[in-house]
Amino acid sequence: MKWEGNRESDNVEDVRGSGGGGGGGFRLGGGSVGVGTIAIALVAGWIFGINPLTILGVLSGGGSPIEQSQPQAPAGKPPADDQAAKFVSVVLANTEDVWQAQFKRMGANYQAPKLAIFSGAFPTACGQGQAAMGPFYCPGDRKVYIDLRFFDTMRTQLKASGQFAQAYVIAHEVGHHVQDQMGITGKVDAMRGQVSQSQQNALSVRVELQADCFAGIWAHDSQQSKQWLEQGDIESALNAASQIGDDTLQRRSQGQVVPESFTHGSSAQRVGWFKRGFESGDVKQCDTFSAKQ
Repeated sequence: MKWEGNRESDNVEDVRGSGGGGGGGFRLGGGSVGVGTIAIALVAGWIFGINPLTILGVLSGGGSPIEQSQPQAPAGKPPADDQAAKFVSVVLANTEDVWQAQFKRMGANYQAPKLAIFSGAFPTACGQGQAAMGPFYCPGDRKVYIDLRFFDTMRTQLKASGQFAQAYVIAHEVGHHVQDQMGITGKVDAMRGQVSQSQQNALSVRVELQADCFAGIWAHDSQQSKQWLEQGDIESALNAASQIGDDTLQRRSQGQVVPESFTHGSSAQRVGWFKRGFESGDVKQCDTFSAKQ
């Protein structure tokens, strides 16, 4: 992926070393979340590729996470010589260009998210972010959060190497921001308390597959404008999508697959929806909620 020399986003915040690791956790929907619940969420998030903040909402009976106030140092910019942060800034900048153009075609205005680079733990509007969660998007403050060491985890533990695989992960989280901008996130959240646990899981799958499709749209549009993909780049993104499918992660961790517990979709589904976005470049092709799974 030929990313060097491209525009970097002004929306990247470096909060590493900001002292966000302490504090008493977070509350959900008026109730408290104990250490045991958090541990379950972190383990499940790492094994199954689930955003633990979502798991915590389910385990606590629903409700929106509420941040407990903790002092934070002002966010700064990443060091100029930090290549990983520079890469993330370039990818984020290109998602801004792609989605600004897409929203303009839809007659809407795109408001780009912030991206916070943290280390270890950091308080967010969705609760205490942990490195073990992997990258995640918080609709409460409209920020993408990432500990850059996750890229090492992708390569060594998830067997998903390559810079475009890393770019796909960022584009997927930005895809959740796009859903938030479109009002999809709010509609889905309103439905969660009205359906069963299995139906909640099914909703989550559709949300995640749509974010994969949106990541594919980004890949389509960015390649058209930049021509920066090299041989093997798309394959690396498809491999990443496959490696974090629920069936693959479950088979790797517990030796069996439980489809009704899926929250992100199977490997085949994730690959298929990314390809649909990449091949079409059409937002209308990403309606996972009407499609048969």
